[in-house]
Amino acid sequence: MVLDLVIIGLAITLEPLTIVAFILILSAQRGTRKGLAFILGWMACLVAVIAAVVLVTGGNPPRPHTAPSTAALVVKALLGALLIWVGLRQRRRMGRPRKQPGWMARLDHLSPWAAAGLGVFLQPWTLVAAGAATVVQAKLSTAGDWLTLVLFCLLATSSFLIMELYAAFAPTAAGARFEQIHQWIDTHQDQAIVVGALVVGAWLLGNSIYLIVS
Repeated sequence: MVLDLVIIGLAITLEPLTIVAFILILSAQRGTRKGLAFILGWMACLVAVIAAVVLVTGGNPPRPHTAPSTAALVVKALLGALLIWVGLRQRRRMGRPRKQPGWMARLDHLSPWAAAGLGVFLQPWTLVAAGAATVVQAKLSTAGDWLTLVLFCLLATSSFLIMELYAAFAPTAAGARFEQIHQWIDTHQDQAIVVGALVVGAWLLGNSIYLIVS
């Protein structure tokens, strides 16, 4: 479970589109306040998903090779296959001009409440669903098990937390560095999506199939 959550958490926090959106939020008027609202919305959404799964399972995973256990693994395998498809589709589209989403042009006029809502809207739901399916298999019997879930939520939010603190304590330097990151993502976004989707998708698909047949 721990390795799966680490891989999924890293994939969530390094998702290029959300990083660009957060950089634009921080560069807007009163950006650090809006950035904090975005983080709170993002984190609240993750916590709500994990809490819902824990409430359903009661912290006791289904026994191996039972219908519920197999169903959770099948869901993870399907999500892995979906990510592989996304990666292959993005690879075919590499080099094509990209149109910036319309909401990105309105970030300067975003209210803190809207920024929090954007933190929910921009969740990479395929990866979040994979994390939820992983938590279904978690046995939460010790404080360390609960700490793993807390660290997963923090890891999935870590890029935004780092940028928020950087912008709050060194705004000038942060602005210059964020512009460099933004330009790098604009140039390498397709490659990042292809590699990330294929690697995470292959891991989820292969690991789930192995556990189903073993």
